[in-house]
Amino acid sequence: MGGLKLSDALGSGFSCNGNTVAYLAGSQAPLSAYGLKGKQLSKIPFEERPGPSISSSYISSLGFTIQSAVLPTAYPYLLFKGITTYGWPTGSWFFHGIIDKIKHITGFKASQAMILNAMGYDDSDGKITFDKDRNRICFSPPHDPLLPRKINAFQKLTRKLGGILFMSRYRSTSVHLLGGCNASSDRPCGVCNPSGQVFDPEGPTSTVHTGLYVCDASLIPCSVGINPSLTIATVAESVSRHLVRDVLKYKSSIEIPVKNVHQDPHYITDKNIKSDWRSTVTFNETMEGYVGGMPCTAYLKVKMNSQDHKGKWGVRECHPLLRGKVGGYVEFRAFEKDKLHIIDGKINLCKVECRTPYTQYMHYHLLLAASSGSRYILEGRKIMNPYLFGLYAWRETTTLHVTFKKVVENNSREDMVNQKGKLCISMVQLLKSILSLEGNERGRFIRHLLHTLLRTYFLQIPRQSHKDFILSDSYVKPYGPHPSSTLHEIQSEDGSFISCRQWKCTQNPSRLEGPKQLNPVLLLNGHSTESYCCQQNQMI
Repeated sequence: MGGLKLSDALGSGFSCNGNTVAYLAGSQAPLSAYGLKGKQLSKIPFEERPGPSISSSYISSLGFTIQSAVLPTAYPYLLFKGITTYGWPTGSWFFHGIIDKIKHITGFKASQAMILNAMGYDDSDGKITFDKDRNRICFSPPHDPLLPRKINAFQKLTRKLGGILFMSRYRSTSVHLLGGCNASSDRPCGVCNPSGQVFDPEGPTSTVHTGLYVCDASLIPCSVGINPSLTIATVAESVSRHLVRDVLKYKSSIEIPVKNVHQDPHYITDKNIKSDWRSTVTFNETMEGYVGGMPCTAYLKVKMNSQDHKGKWGVRECHPLLRGKVGGYVEFRAFEKDKLHIIDGKINLCKVECRTPYTQYMHYHLLLAASSGSRYILEGRKIMNPYLFGLYAWRETTTLHVTFKKVVENNSREDMVNQKGKLCISMVQLLKSILSLEGNERGRFIRHLLHTLLRTYFLQIPRQSHKDFILSDSYVKPYGPHPSSTLHEIQSEDGSFISCRQWKCTQNPSRLEGPKQLNPVLLLNGHSTESYCCQQNQMI
């Protein structure tokens, strides 16, 4: 209506994922499918409480699946009884909901009930249109050839469990809405391309509206037959990769003109590299908090630009004044009654990861030694996200998320230590740190640090140049310290491909060199509601 030209296929190809919703009430079976109020949790034993939202499934060979669901106590379930439904078997079903509601109000035990949802495949020919004359949205549901069989299955379950079955009078009832902005490689057949970009019907072939993306379930052009949450997440992740790539490409093209490249303080010329190597800034920092629920205090002596830099650093790296070494000690009396002295510590106040170029990290890595001979690793980082123009800047810049690990040998019988927590610096300690600044480059250090915070919270400019960014490398690289893996594809007899990922065994980084140990292998049969099996085996 605002003048944006879109494909005529907008609103077409709509699917309800073959959904048909029913409500079973009045059963004498112990269904335990009513939601509980907060006050009821302490009164009802755990084994008598309702389970998760979906706790059981019935898979029919006819091509559909029926799942049970728990109805939240705050939901107006009277709508399922007589207002927009019809009941089976016929009789006094209209008054059943009113009587059941009175039982709830007066405190009598209500009859057992649950939600039943059938899903499968429909013809994906539904349509959503906007009637400008009446100013209302019109919906034509997709044809469901399996609807009679689903109703027959509902009735069989009702005969087994007893009670009354309430069916919706409208075929638009659905919990899994798909399509409407269907993705297609051909512009006449869809609204978006496979990357989620919206087609411009008045431009040349494959022309899209710049900066306009669709990345939700409306891209999926057909029903998927089962709960589509993982399918939707996969589609959204695929589109987001293209979106981030295009945005960063656009940002890098307009971020800083080439002729002014040396005016940015992050771009270091060869002329002042040697002088920057010799510049140092020192300050003290004290942080207190809890790690693993136990008090912990870190007394740090930081020396910036103290590393030996060899060669040139690129434009994607932070200024040397924001990197340095850390000394001092940590008091963590829950593990060691004496001080844990820092024998090797590193700090980077402007660390950026390729996957999150807009987020700034202040990274700490401390190797600690105790008088008992034990060694520990304290890894921490402050996470600064560019949200709401620095509304959370104080909390993020003063909170260090840490992981505390004990270094043990592979053949040692010592217990592993892996605790997580937070260390914070107070306002008073922050003022003391500022007053303790020493060095001939204090002004430049403060200026560079404030510039990084300004760039993160307000300007929101990525620090990495993505002209040489390779999407495949970023996709293959795992998040966090996960073991390397190999993806195998197996072709079945009917021509389908089954993917299998094989993880290789890697030693724990907090362990020293030694003989290889047996590692557990977790075999997952399904992902959400199926059984789990754990087996001790040697990973290959």
